[in-house]
Amino acid sequence: MSDILVLQDLRRTYKTDSEALTVLNGASLTLARGEIVALVAPSGSGKSTLLHLAGLLEKPDGGTITIEGRATNALNDTARTDIRLRTIGIVYQFHHLLAEFTALENVALPQMIAGKSKAAAEARGMALLEKLGLGPRARHLPGKLSGGEQQRVAIARALANAPALLLADEPTGNLDVATADVVFEELLRIVRSENVAALIATHNPDLASRMDRQLTLRDGKLV
Repeated sequence: MSDILVLQDLRRTYKTDSEALTVLNGASLTLARGEIVALVAPSGSGKSTLLHLAGLLEKPDGGTITIEGRATNALNDTARTDIRLRTIGIVYQFHHLLAEFTALENVALPQMIAGKSKAAAEARGMALLEKLGLGPRARHLPGKLSGGEQQRVAIARALANAPALLLADEPTGNLDVATADVVFEELLRIVRSENVAALIATHNPDLASRMDRQLTLRDGKLV
């Protein structure tokens, strides 16, 4: 398996007028293609910060981030945005779908932004939605979908551009237990079928146990 994400000695401190809060203090991680890793740690431990750094949404105070062999620390904002669009898929706890667009249009849009034709984007979008059991719901607006269905659309959208890396921050945390279980199984199945490297933050030990390995944050380091 080839390494998709390498985090080396990441450091991140947030400063306020009165204090400095060190969240990451030498966190390192190697994630290979096809590997699904759980990030299990208490609230406030730095899970979201780590995912934001890995997703190039923030810059570290120290350390390096390498994605598919490409060092990213010195890249400008345009280059970082291009990597996020083409190489990284992100799933949040809340689906953040565009309410005025159908499920299919929500999945097609990032592909069209990346340069695909509408026909090709919709074909890929429909294939993903069908894999997630949403083919009959593809033409529905988000407001006509259940919470679980909306989150599955968000998963399809994150995978639309065939990213090498998927980052998910509590992707089922806003769902009831039964729905979360179904959506999570769908997530694992499609991630494995797409051969994506995935780092998934969760509070749920049962969900974490279904992944290839588990990591936690302790004193700012991944263990």
